Amino acid sequence: MLFSQLGLSAELLRAIEEKGYTEATPIQQQAIPLVLEGRDVLGGAQTGTGKTAGFTLPLLHRMQMAGATGRRPVVRALILVPTRELAAQVDESIRSYGRFLPFKSTVIFGGVSINPQISILKKGVDIVVATPGRLLDHMQRGTINLDRVETLVLDEADRMLDMGFIHDIRKILRALPSKRQNLLFSATISKEITRLSDGLLKSPTEIQVARRNTAAEQVTQVVHKVDRTRKRALLSHLIRTGNWRQVLVFTRTKHGANRLCKQLGRDGLVATAIHGNKSQGARTRALAEFKNGEVRVLVATDIAARGLDINQLPHVVNFELPNVPEDYVHRIGRTGRAGQDGHAVSLVCIDENKLLADIEKMLKSDIKKVIIPGYEPDPSIMPEPVTKNRGSRPVRTVSHGRNSAPAAFRSSTSAASRRNSSKVGRRRRAG
Repeated sequence: MLFSQLGLSAELLRAIEEKGYTEATPIQQQAIPLVLEGRDVLGGAQTGTGKTAGFTLPLLHRMQMAGATGRRPVVRALILVPTRELAAQVDESIRSYGRFLPFKSTVIFGGVSINPQISILKKGVDIVVATPGRLLDHMQRGTINLDRVETLVLDEADRMLDMGFIHDIRKILRALPSKRQNLLFSATISKEITRLSDGLLKSPTEIQVARRNTAAEQVTQVVHKVDRTRKRALLSHLIRTGNWRQVLVFTRTKHGANRLCKQLGRDGLVATAIHGNKSQGARTRALAEFKNGEVRVLVATDIAARGLDINQLPHVVNFELPNVPEDYVHRIGRTGRAGQDGHAVSLVCIDENKLLADIEKMLKSDIKKVIIPGYEPDPSIMPEPVTKNRGSRPVRTVSHGRNSAPAAFRSSTSAASRRNSSKVGRRRRAG
C-alpha cells in the first residue's frame, strides 16, 4: 500500500517523499488508519518494521487537522520511551516528518543538563518525547504542564516494564487528562503487556505484524559452541576472516563490555562500548563513530542498545546470551531491518546451555549450531553458574481496572523484587 492511500496530509506526504519512501510497511498500513480515527491501539511489531512512523505520522496529521491551540504551544502529545537513544530517534522522526508543519517538539532525558530543556519548555512545545525519570524531574520542578495532552504513546512498553519504570509511569498518568488517545507499542506482547493494555487502553484494536516473540525473518541465526575462555579469540577470528566491517556485540554487563573492548583493541580491532555508565555525550559520539566507520565493533549492553537505529547493520553477535529470552529477539532485531538481510551469531559456552534452551523454546525452533575448527569446546570443562544482572526483570502483575489509568499499574512483587526495582530506580535517573 502506498502512503498516498492512507489519508495523510499533503505536507506529510511531501516529507515522506523527500525521505525516499513510497510504500508503507505492514505495521504502518494497519496502525495509521486506526490512529487517524482516534482509536486506542495496541501494536506488536519487531524493531525495524517502521512502527515509529506508524504513530508519528498519524499523530502529526491529527494535530494538523485540529489546528493550533493558541499563540503559545502547549504539550498536546507525550511520547514515553525507555532509553535516551530511542528518545533521540523518535524525536528525529517527528522533526523529519513534521518539517513542513508548524509544530514544535523537544526531547528530554537524563545524562545531560536540565537547564536547556527548561528553557525550551518555557517557550512552549507541542510534542514531548521523554524518558520517565527526567520527565518526573520536570514535573516536580513545575517546568512542564501535561493537563492538555491529547495523545499518550508508550513506545517499547515491554522494556519500560523490565526497567522498573512502572511507578514513574503511574505518577505521570496522574498528571494527564482522563480523556485522551492512548497508543501502546511493544516489540513483544507478553502477558504483562496484555494486562497493561487492558487497564490503560479503551476498546483498543490490537495489531500484530509477526508472531509473538519471533525473530525477524530476514535474520540468519547461528550458534557457535565455544569454551568461555576462548570467546574473545573466536570473536576476533570471525571478524577478521569474515572481513566484518560493522559489528554490534552484546554483553550482559557494563564491566564485561569495557573489558571486551580493551581485549579487542589488543587484537588490533577498533572497538568502543556503549552502556548506562557512559555519559550521553560519550554514547552519542560512540554511535556516530560506529555509523561512519571509524569504529568497527560497538559493544553494548541490552539497555543501552534499545532504540539504536543503524541502517543496514550486517552483523550482531551475542558474546553472552541474555538472561531473559525475549531480549534475544530485541538484540538480533538490530540487524535485518527494513527488509535488509541480517546475520546474528551467538557464542555459547557450556554455562549458557540452559539460556539457549529457553530461547529456542520461546522461538519454537532450534537455532543452527556450527562448530568452528580450532575452537571446539573442551568436553572436560564443567559448567559454572551464570550470575544474573542486578535489577533483572521482576515479576509484575497488573490489574484489569478500567475506571482510572493509574489503577492499571498496580503491581505485586516480592520483597526481593522490590529491592531490585529500587536499585533500578536509583540508576535510571541517568535516563
